[in-house]
Amino acid sequence: MKILILGAGRVGESVAESLVSERNDITVIDTDPVRLRSLQDRLDLRGVVGNGIQPSVLREAGAEDTDMLIACAPLDETNLVVCKLAHDVFNVPSTIARLRSPEFEDGDHLLGKQGFAVDNVIHPEQSVTAYIRKLIEYPEALQVLEFAQGLVSLIAVRAVAGGPLVQHELAEIPKLVPGAEMRIVAIYRQDRVLMQLDGHTRIEPGDEVFVLAATADIRTVLGALRHRDRPVKRVMIAGGGRVGLRLAREIHGRYQVKIIEQQRARCDYLATELPADVLVLNGDSTDEDLLSNENVQDMDLFMALTSDDEDNIMACLLAKRLGARRVLAVINRRAYAELVQGTQIDIAISPSHAVIGELLAHVRRGDVEAVHSLRRGAAEALEGIVRGDAKTCRMAGRRIEEIKLPKGAEVGAIVRGLHLADGSEVEPGYAKPRVIIAHHDTLVLPHDHVIIFVPRKRLVREVEKLFQVSATFMF
Repeated sequence: MKILILGAGRVGESVAESLVSERNDITVIDTDPVRLRSLQDRLDLRGVVGNGIQPSVLREAGAEDTDMLIACAPLDETNLVVCKLAHDVFNVPSTIARLRSPEFEDGDHLLGKQGFAVDNVIHPEQSVTAYIRKLIEYPEALQVLEFAQGLVSLIAVRAVAGGPLVQHELAEIPKLVPGAEMRIVAIYRQDRVLMQLDGHTRIEPGDEVFVLAATADIRTVLGALRHRDRPVKRVMIAGGGRVGLRLAREIHGRYQVKIIEQQRARCDYLATELPADVLVLNGDSTDEDLLSNENVQDMDLFMALTSDDEDNIMACLLAKRLGARRVLAVINRRAYAELVQGTQIDIAISPSHAVIGELLAHVRRGDVEAVHSLRRGAAEALEGIVRGDAKTCRMAGRRIEEIKLPKGAEVGAIVRGLHLADGSEVEPGYAKPRVIIAHHDTLVLPHDHVIIFVPRKRLVREVEKLFQVSATFMF
């Protein structure tokens, strides 16, 4: 696929890096030649220096025969104008805009073909906030990702000694945890994936375990791999930017929230925007005296959400040393994110990777509904809809053991009976969708939503082909 990306910032860079690795033809437009040169030195892509709202720059970048434009510039207005130009002047089939303003949503008439011609919208701050909220709700998890309209969740959890499943073989799961069906789709041990899981694979303390289960069973699954942490009640947020403000708004009332912001003017704004039960503090989150005076040792979760990676790392390490039970840092630089793995920082989040899945779902071939990037982009989990029949599709009408999956890829769950957009049922006779945890003899039927874990991105193309139908298939 030929893809044109506007903006070589953090999101644009991550998008380009992810898509180049899948052998797409990528061109990036940016006004900063130094930034573009750095990208070209690292990645197999073409860079064009210029302002993307100028038709001549878009033409030079090859917009006339581009399949998709992804606008990731810092300003909403730039992204909206570029999508409009791409559609009206160059007939680009698909446009995606990164927008910060919450006033623009998918389906808004202003974004339609007669408006700004934006086919899909991504909201990075909204995505990161939703990601963090899940981690507050399930403090034992490293990652919680939803599929099939929230019916199925993929969770990543660090196994600890004493958990019911730890130091037991996978074949023992039904006996040890009879109350919930689950499928362990991957185990990372000492940062390396175990490529072949079978009934004799043993879960060891320290393993990073990826489990698929019905969302209703998440707490049971987490308790099977580690001791249940006490629920989060007290939260401290370092950084009152867009994410910090949005998160504080959404979680106040359920949790006791304190927010630290260094700029006095921003503090004044936060105080007017947030309810009275949210305490806004003007100060430096790396100030030991401030954290101590504000009882950081009593915090169930300390989150560093500023735009400065170094400050976030230092604030989390300091908060942990002072007694905070769990700490979370937003880290943009991949090198830093890798460095903090295994340190006292419990969770490191990359904002760009939190939103990359939204983009990948539009790029994937076949009928792919949802994509989530895992382990800093090295692995992926995707949800696809099975179309056709046994003659036209490689999955329909076959048992899991008969499907030719690439080595290491695992079918974790199937959701059957989801309703179509028009409200009709895809499997008549079922009052509500059914979550089926996959086994070797599970039969895959047309219209099933199938969730697959892919340990290496280079295997994604092979998985996509499983969801594609032959040219003879008619919807």
